[in-house]
Parts: sequence; structure tokens; C-alpha cells
Amino acid sequence: MIIKPMIRSNICINAHPVGCAKETERQIAYVQSRKANRGTKTAAEGGKAPKAVLVLGCSTGYGLASRITAAFEYGAATIGVSFEKEGSEKKGGTPGWYNNLAFDRASKKAGIPSVTLNMDAFSDDCRKAVVAEARKMGVAFDLVVYSLASPVRTDPETGVLYKSVLKPFGKPFSGQTVDMMSGELSVMSAEPANDDEAAQTVKVMGGEDWERWIDQLAEAGVLAKGCKTVAYSYIGPALSHAIYRDGTIGGAKKHLEKTARALDSKLSQKLGGEAFVSVNKGLVTRSSAVIPIIPLYLSVLFKVMKEKGTHEGCIEQMERLFAERLYTDGSVPVDAEHLIRMDDWELDPAVQAEVDKRLAQVTQDTLASLGDMDGYRHDFLATNGFDVAGVDYDADVERMDVV
Repeated sequence: MIIKPMIRSNICINAHPVGCAKETERQIAYVQSRKANRGTKTAAEGGKAPKAVLVLGCSTGYGLASRITAAFEYGAATIGVSFEKEGSEKKGGTPGWYNNLAFDRASKKAGIPSVTLNMDAFSDDCRKAVVAEARKMGVAFDLVVYSLASPVRTDPETGVLYKSVLKPFGKPFSGQTVDMMSGELSVMSAEPANDDEAAQTVKVMGGEDWERWIDQLAEAGVLAKGCKTVAYSYIGPALSHAIYRDGTIGGAKKHLEKTARALDSKLSQKLGGEAFVSVNKGLVTRSSAVIPIIPLYLSVLFKVMKEKGTHEGCIEQMERLFAERLYTDGSVPVDAEHLIRMDDWELDPAVQAEVDKRLAQVTQDTLASLGDMDGYRHDFLATNGFDVAGVDYDADVERMDVV
């Protein structure tokens, strides 16, 4: 069959198996080139590097990029967890499922141990499965990456299903957005959240599940001495704070950051370990495309940062996180709130001043010159395996269950 992108309201609802695999391979090639350029040494070669890494939310975005970096720059054995829809012979799966297949195939070829579990990472059954796989592999994790993003979570103790929402507090929020494919500007609004919605969002996207993972892994004896764990967050520019940082999602992220400080103390006492939240740069994800103001902001941001030579995608940012923050000769650099600031280039005052200047000038007629819609659109499509260099999108795809 011939597969073309199916897009509804800035959401791509299908994936191209060959494109997903090719994009995963591109990211692998990038970290391999960085390894050569940096002269990165694996732990076996005497370098400061992880040996065994667990990535929770391993299939797309920052989680996939973290797993690729751990394996193909640092030579680490990895266990990845994600909950994906599998492809069948005639019916497509989710992008992450194809990404995982491509990662495992490349890992096997390179002789790097990897296990991928397609399970609900919020469940205790998944935690038990990870422990069993770690024991089978004979590893103890010296890095646990928490990169889960889900609209729902079932509490394993109570069985209650919680749902997250992206809403402001106090009053409605309205902001300009841009249609991914047509480039048309419009206004998007979000109604304020109530207390129950705020609490449920924290239950889904806060730090409760992360702490449960670390506690159960420690109790099972599969965390190594000196283990690090890192979760991911976003702060963003002041113009988005009402809908994001100061809204329901921001409340959950603040809970995540508070959890990091508690875990840091706990791991330090038990294992000489550390816990961090890395605040990352704004990038194209399945969720960011439907947040008021964010698509337009990112389009302009990308253009400004590309002009300054500081633009990064997921793989570039995670490679820098590992090489210049987590695994250096010194301690991990953090700010006064114990946060790793990988958004330092995005929030550079000169960058933000130029973005603000351009946003004030954006109209339908000026968007093409002030923003990078082509680059933004490419990133959006590539996350689903489309618009990837080297793929013939007019070629027949015989099966949807392989890459």
C-alpha cells in the first residue's frame, strides 16, 4: 500500500514504517559521529559512562533520543518501556512501535544488549517485568530515564483512572496558533481548570509514578551504587506560562521537580546516587502541536536559533545532556532549584528578545519570512516517519508489521 500522512487538527494519526526506521537510524548515526568527534569512551574503555540504562517512555522524542545516546555513544545495555499499538500485516502501528523495532534491530547488529517491553509503564506488573529482565541480563541500572507522557494513568494501588488536562487557572487563555500543513493563523482558546482537573493532572504527570519506580527498583536490588535518575520537563517563555508553566501541566511538572529533590536525598543515602529533572528545549511533539501559542512560538524560535547556530532537535539535545551534564569529570551542573538547564540556549535573553520582536510582527503575510514553517512542518512529519530523506513515499509498503 502507498502510505501518505493523515493529519487532523495538527495531529498525525498514522505512521510510515520505513520512514520511522530511517529517522531512528539517522539519530543513531548522529550519536555515533558525536562519539567519534568527542572521543567518548565507554565504561569498558575506562570512560565515565553508564553501563545499564532503563528508559521509561523509550519510543519517541526525548526518551528515544536518550536510549539511542546511551546505547550508541556509551555502549550501554538498555531496557526500554513504552505502550505502543503494534502493526499487523495490513494495519499500521504507532510511530513508537516502529522506532522500537528499528532500535532493537540496530542494537542487535552492533552487539549492544537491548530489551523492549511493550507494556503500561504505570503498572506494577511492568515494574516486575523490568526487574525480571534486569536479573536475566545480569545488570543493575546505573541510569534510569523517566520520559513518560500519557493523557491517563491508572493508580496501581487503587485502580482509579486519572486523566490529565492542558488548561490554565483562573481565567480562559487565548493565543494564536498555526495550522501545521496550511500555515494558516488562527486563535485557539482553553477554558480554566477546576481543582479536580488540576489534581488529576498531577496524578498522571507529576512525580508519584517516578518515585514508585525508583522505590521498587531499589527494593528489588536492581539499582547500582551511584545510580542516577533523570526526568524531563519544560518551562518555556513567559508568553506561554499562563497555559503551561502556571497551568495544570506546569503544576504537575513542579510536583515532578519536588519529587526529584526527595529522590535525590533518598538515593544519596541508600546508594550514593542522584536524581535530577532536566528542563529541555521546546520541540515538536504530538502534544506541543495542539497547545495554544506554542506552534507559532516554536516556528519563530526555530528560525532565530538556526540563524544563531544553536538550534537542536531531540537527539542533539540528549547527546549534549549526556556528554556535557550527566557524564563529565565533575559534578552534574544544576541551578538553584536543582534543575539541569538544557533550555539555556532557548531562553538566552538575546534569543527571546528576537523571538518576541518577530512574534509582534507576525501576520499571515509575514509568517513565512519571520518563522520557520518548513522546518517545523518537517519535524512534525518526521516524528511519524514522513518527509524523511532517503524514503520513497510513492513505493508500495508490503507489510505494516516490519521495518
